[in-house]
Amino acid sequence: MGASETPEWARLNREHWDEKVPVHVASEFYDLAPLRAGEGRLYPVEEAELPHIAPEGWQGKRVLHLQCHFGADTLVLAQRGAEVVGLDFSMPAVKQARALADELGLADRSRFVCADLYDARHALPQPESFDVVYTTWGTIGWLPDIAEWARIIAWFLKPGGRMYFADGHPAAFVFDDPRPGAPTADLDGGPARFPTARFSYFEAQPLDLDEGADYADPDAELANSRTVEWMHPLGQTLTALIDAGLSIDFVHEHDAVPWQMFSVLEPRGDGLWGWPATPWLPLGVSLGATRREH
Repeated sequence: MGASETPEWARLNREHWDEKVPVHVASEFYDLAPLRAGEGRLYPVEEAELPHIAPEGWQGKRVLHLQCHFGADTLVLAQRGAEVVGLDFSMPAVKQARALADELGLADRSRFVCADLYDARHALPQPESFDVVYTTWGTIGWLPDIAEWARIIAWFLKPGGRMYFADGHPAAFVFDDPRPGAPTADLDGGPARFPTARFSYFEAQPLDLDEGADYADPDAELANSRTVEWMHPLGQTLTALIDAGLSIDFVHEHDAVPWQMFSVLEPRGDGLWGWPATPWLPLGVSLGATRREH
């Protein structure tokens, strides 16, 4: 999209994420120490499932990381031998990713491209050239057209190539923390600020939100706090991938995610946040898919 053609939702979301970049780079949430030590790690969900995506390892694999933010996860895969391309719509994020790649000595097998996801085929005209398309945590909620997202993934994958996706579970996105003054609820062990329903699971209209807090730094106050997001039911996402030419290999639901989605969640000690007692609702979902040969 050209600058004059950028819709308001895309402008608002880009300004929001541009402002987040320095906050995230400086935060403890994005701990870059292991990556800088040559021992970058992904979250436990990915570490458990990615061996099924690349069972022979990452050496020499061509990986496209969509909505890569400032490239930390992209460069973890580069450290493991992959040739990576990261794409993000935030130029501050892309500049930070390039600087991080230079610092880590990974610039020779990494490339970072600034483009809106829906412009990916123009910004990176390499159809059927990637072994893996990787996209995780906080991605599709920013996209209005999930069918086109799936077609873009299929366009970049080689026949037989694999796709890996992990994100918050759409059922969890129905809920939010209760408003101030709302009564607490018993959560297997005492009163807690239990999530309450806020959105429809099947909401098709964009959600115009204004929330100044940041998940990586609770003390940060974002000036560009207004965002526009979308709900995508799980069946819609799976069907879009199938219609685009992918076969679903697995779908896993998780009772923990990498950020404090609700105030009642507690850190598990492995980088994930989960329920304080009996898991009540899936918080995350992940899937693997393969582009069909024909």
